[in-house]
This record gives sequence, structure tokens and C-alpha cells, in this order.
Amino acid sequence: MTTHRAGGDSVPVAGLLLAAGGGRRLGGRPKALLPHRGRPLVEHAVRMLREGGCARVHVVLGARASDIRERASLSGCVLVDNPAWEQGMGTSLRAGLDSLAGTGARAALVSLVDQPGIGAEAVARVLGAYDSPASLVSAAYDGVRGHPVLFGAAHWAGVAATATGDRGARAYLKEHAGRITLVECGDVAAPYDIDTEADLAHLE
Repeated sequence: MTTHRAGGDSVPVAGLLLAAGGGRRLGGRPKALLPHRGRPLVEHAVRMLREGGCARVHVVLGARASDIRERASLSGCVLVDNPAWEQGMGTSLRAGLDSLAGTGARAALVSLVDQPGIGAEAVARVLGAYDSPASLVSAAYDGVRGHPVLFGAAHWAGVAATATGDRGARAYLKEHAGRITLVECGDVAAPYDIDTEADLAHLE
């Protein structure tokens, strides 16, 4: 668990990285294995969570999970298999939240493997807004909600109940929009996705 300080208390917030997608628009290349700075992209995403303050990181795997386990250095992470990954991001979010049950985590900071422009500083800002298990915090880019998103444990059941298809937590966040603490990160991060061949230009 992280020992990040917020409000004077030790705050156990786990990082939850969703990395199960098969890269359908990338010719079936899983995004977790795309090369970035000489290593699989999933390693970069884990490092950003850790450098941002998440000492505990759960990584949800799906497409070519065995290859990712073999080729990526994910020591210290809790690897969560999602056999239903083809049904969409919602299944990965549910699997990830389920894996945190009983760990003592009071919040999950959720990030996506295909957003390498979101680094440790954005993670740290969102983490710094944690207040209690009732916290609901999101990074914002010019005022528009994006990732990462922090869900206090009080929200996990509600998120899991509405996470279907590729919507992830979108429906839950829309329903609870008035309770979300937005943390502006546009000055330190860029929320682009690696979805298509053209997007590969963002990788290094």
C-alpha cells in the first residue's frame, strides 16, 4: 500500500491498471505489448503509477496474457486475469475491483495502459485529492473529465454494477457527476489514446 499523506492520514490507495485489450484497430496487437522506450507499454504504465505514489499496483490482463507475463517485467504487481476481456473494458474494471477486495485498499486509482501521455505527476495530483473511502476524483483536461480516476471503496459496488461493455465506469460517473472532484492536469499530461496505427507515432 502507498503511504501517501493526505489530510494527515496514511492513505492506502491501490493503482489499478486496465491492460486487457486486444488492440482490434491495431491489427490484433495487444496495447500492453506495444514497444515504448524500448520496453512493453505496460511497464511504462506501471512505472507511472508507482512514481505517482501507488505502491500497490494491480494489473488486469486479457489478450495474450501469457505473452505479457513472459515479456514484461511486472514484478511486485498483482496480475489479474480477465477471461472475459473480449466483452469490453467493463469486465476488466470489475475484475480489477474484485481483486482489491480484502486487501485493505480504501480506494482504487484507475488508469489505462494505452495513455502514455498521462504520467506520474497527473497520478500524484489525483491521488492527492483522496480524502476518504467516499472519495470520487478524476483528472481533468481543460475542465473535461479524463483519466486517471480514483474510486473510493464506497463506490466499488456501484461501479461494478454499471460497468458493462466498453463503457467502463462512464455511466456511474455520469450519474454521480455532482460528487466528482475534478483535478486539472492539462498542464502536466496529454490524454491521447493509442487506438490506431496513426496513434503509434506517440510512442517512443
